[in-house]
Amino acid sequence: MALAPQFAGHRLGSAFAPHTLEIYLDYVCPFSAKMYKKLREQVWPYISETYPDKFQVIFRQQVQPWHASSTIVHEAAIAVEKVDNKKFFEFSDVLFQNQTDYFDEALEKKTRREVAEQLAKLAQKVDVSAERVLELLVNGTGEAKNAGNQVTNDLKLCIRLSRQNGIHVSPTVLLDGIKDDSISSGWELDQWKEYLKSKL
Repeated sequence: MALAPQFAGHRLGSAFAPHTLEIYLDYVCPFSAKMYKKLREQVWPYISETYPDKFQVIFRQQVQPWHASSTIVHEAAIAVEKVDNKKFFEFSDVLFQNQTDYFDEALEKKTRREVAEQLAKLAQKVDVSAERVLELLVNGTGEAKNAGNQVTNDLKLCIRLSRQNGIHVSPTVLLDGIKDDSISSGWELDQWKEYLKSKL
C-alpha cells in the first residue's frame, strides 16, 4: 500500500509485506485509544514475532469533526512527523495517553492558539522541538486569507483518502484494502491471533 512520502512514519513493518492492515483512528476517540493500545502493546509485537514478513500495519488518521479538537490534534501529529518522521508512533503513544486533555470539556475555555501551544509542548516528550511544531501549527495573525497552516494540505490528503474509501467513523480497519467491520476495538489478543491466522 503506497504512502505519500510525508506519511512515511505511519507504517509498522515492511512495505513489501503481502498483507496490509490499515487502521483508521481518531486521537480523541475513546474506542480508537482502546484499539491503538492493544495494537501497540500486544498485536504488533505478536505480528513482529510470528508473521514478520506477512503483515504491515498503516495508521490512517481519521478526523471526526463532532469532536471539536480532532482537527488540531491530528495536525499536531502531522507536524511532529514533518519535523521527524521516526517520532510519529511515539507521539501517537503520548497523544492517546493524554487523550482526555483534548476532549471537548477540557478545551471548552481554551483558544485554538492555546491548544496548539499545549500540543507543541507535548511534542517535547518525544524529543521533538516545541518551537518547530508550533511554527507548523499556527495560522498566522495577519491578513484574513483562510489559508490554514503548514500542515493543512497534508491533513486534506488524510481526509480525502478516508472520504474516498467511505470511512465514516473510527476505529475502522481495512485488510488488503477491503473494509472489515467484524474487527472490534474490544478484541483481545487471542481474537487477533485467530483473525490473522485465518487471513494467510
